Amino acid sequence: MDILCVGEILVDFIGDQHGKSISETESYTRLLGGSTTNLAVNAKRLGLDVSLVASIGSDGLGQYLNDELENFGLSTTQLNKTATHPTSLIFVSRSNDTPDFVPIRGADAHILENQVSNEALNKASVFHTSCFALSKEPARSTIMNKAMEAFDLGCKLSIDINYSPKIWSDRNEAIAVIKAYCNLNPFVKISADDTKRLFGETISNEEIFTLFHSYGADTVCLTLGSKGVMLSQKGKEIIYKPAISLVNVIDVTGAGDAFWAGFLYGYIKKHNMEQCVSFGLELAYIKLQHVGHLPENTTLTIPA
Repeated sequence: MDILCVGEILVDFIGDQHGKSISETESYTRLLGGSTTNLAVNAKRLGLDVSLVASIGSDGLGQYLNDELENFGLSTTQLNKTATHPTSLIFVSRSNDTPDFVPIRGADAHILENQVSNEALNKASVFHTSCFALSKEPARSTIMNKAMEAFDLGCKLSIDINYSPKIWSDRNEAIAVIKAYCNLNPFVKISADDTKRLFGETISNEEIFTLFHSYGADTVCLTLGSKGVMLSQKGKEIIYKPAISLVNVIDVTGAGDAFWAGFLYGYIKKHNMEQCVSFGLELAYIKLQHVGHLPENTTLTIPA
């Protein structure tokens, strides 16, 4: 298995009216969503062997998510289908900038340890999760325990620090959990927006890298939206790559998930870090031109 994704699955309701706030949006398009799920779908579309561990409600929206995963070729055998919590939803505005969103949490946090088999941990090259997924119990304990097991087995860990106070109101608790996960030396992906929400407006890019290196992460990737990407490897020079220029942005939702799928694809295919960043930027460029997930038969150009 290339990537074992353990985290949130949601129904994304993406606004149909471009540039309108949630309060102004009149209609929405329903899509399979959740950062960890998006990464799983994107990686699958690139031809990687991916497994998703997540939780849905035993309701119509949960059935919709189950069917969508099958349509994308992902197994649903590691889904927890709970009758006690409804399927989680998120309403998202359509924007060229950071979109507004309203989360309605339910089943997504009910990931249980028996969903993650020892066989899966032994097979996986990468164990990936997100800050969203770590924000609530019992998912938090499940993910942390299984991440430690994966680390002990020699699996490379990965995390998207997609922090928001709308998802995790206790910022100090969030930082403590992130520190504990980073102690396992994962690949860290964090956006400029994430850093502002987690640490405030005044922290610099260099301070972000220093901080996460001090937590234990040797490789930290900072996405800067239209300004590109910076990657810091502990003890090495920072890599910077500009974003691929795009005039007509259709939808930014999930662009970061597309970038990270490209990055992990590069890692799994044994490319160097600079090439991994290039793969990520190319995939983000493709995603920005589509609403929803990557198109079928998405391929990447091997960077020079």
